[in-house]
Amino acid sequence: MIPSELVKNLHARDVALLAGRLLLSLIFVHEGLQLATHFEGAQKAMAALGVGTPLLIATILLQLGAGLSVALGILARLGAIGLGLFCLMTASLFHTNFASQNELLHFEKDLAIAGGMFILALAGSGRLSVDRVLVEMMKGRAGASAKVDTTATPGEPHLSTGVTSLPV
Repeated sequence: MIPSELVKNLHARDVALLAGRLLLSLIFVHEGLQLATHFEGAQKAMAALGVGTPLLIATILLQLGAGLSVALGILARLGAIGLGLFCLMTASLFHTNFASQNELLHFEKDLAIAGGMFILALAGSGRLSVDRVLVEMMKGRAGASAKVDTTATPGEPHLSTGVTSLPV
C-alpha cells in the first residue's frame, strides 16, 4: 500500500488508536529511559523499596520494550497486556498507603493506565502500525510469488491488527 492509498483509507479509529498508543506508551518509555540513564540512583531508590537489581533491570527492559511495542504497533497487544499487568502489580505493591493522598492518586492512575492497556489489547493497534505495514508487505510478496501457501486463510489478520480475541 502506497502512502496516498493509506491516507485515503484512514479512519478516525486508526488515528485515535495511534494517538492512544503514543499517549499510553509515553510514560513507560520515558521512565525506562530515566531509570536506564540514572541507573545507580535508581538502584539505590529501588533497594530502599526492597527491589533488587535484577528486578530493576527487568523493569527497565519491560518499560522500554513493551513501551516501544505499544508505541510502534509491533505486537502491541502483547506489550499492552504486559504493561497493564505491570501497572496492576505496581499499584498493589507500592501504592497502597491510602492515608497519603499522593499514594492514592498513584494507585488510581496505575489502575486507569492498566484499564487503557487492556482496552488496547482488545482493540489492537489499528492500521497505523508497523505490524500492519509488515502484513501488507507479506501479502505483496505472497501475491508475487509463484508458490503461495494455500494452507493459510486469505486475509487472516495479524496478531496486532484487527483481531478482537486475545492471543492467550
